Amino acid sequence: MIPSMNPERHPLEPFLPEGARLLMLGSFPPQRKRWSMEFYYPNFQNDMWRIFGLIFHNDRNRFVTPGGKAFDREAIEAFCREKGIALYDTSEEVIRLKDNASDNFLQVVREVDLAALLRHIPACHDIVATGQKAAETLQRIVGCDLPAIGSHVKASYAGRALRIWRMPSSSRAYPLPLERKAEAYRRLFDMLPDAGAE
Repeated sequence: MIPSMNPERHPLEPFLPEGARLLMLGSFPPQRKRWSMEFYYPNFQNDMWRIFGLIFHNDRNRFVTPGGKAFDREAIEAFCREKGIALYDTSEEVIRLKDNASDNFLQVVREVDLAALLRHIPACHDIVATGQKAAETLQRIVGCDLPAIGSHVKASYAGRALRIWRMPSSSRAYPLPLERKAEAYRRLFDMLPDAGAE
């Protein structure tokens, strides 16, 4: 059954900590029924925060609550502030063509105002798309080439020199072991000033 064709607005405010050097952009949050916390990458089946636990603490469960059923928003926010990581998505409004969380069935209605985001984080010169849909939307916004997975391209946008990165999706639907995904993110952080993994 096809759900309502009414556009769905982004449910979260951009997370733009002072001094952020990296902007991570996904596609769009999953439906709220899939959330384990009120923050980015909230689906407990999504491995983003396990990836960060691995590369910065050598512990995939570093950002999992003691009960093991949700992510620890407070710890994740503190980590992102410390590392200078801003978070948002490439789409502000979408239509879900199917009743699921798959990017393949997201129709973008309104893209993010990237120039406005960047004005809030003047130290940021690296943007990472965290999956194929996000990478394609970001490519369209910036007008750059599409990076290979795990790599970056250089671009100029809104008067700023940028590196546009494309990382493997943290969704378990993307067929790559968690450790391999973590390796790609580790290489990214090793190239950022003052943000290298442990």
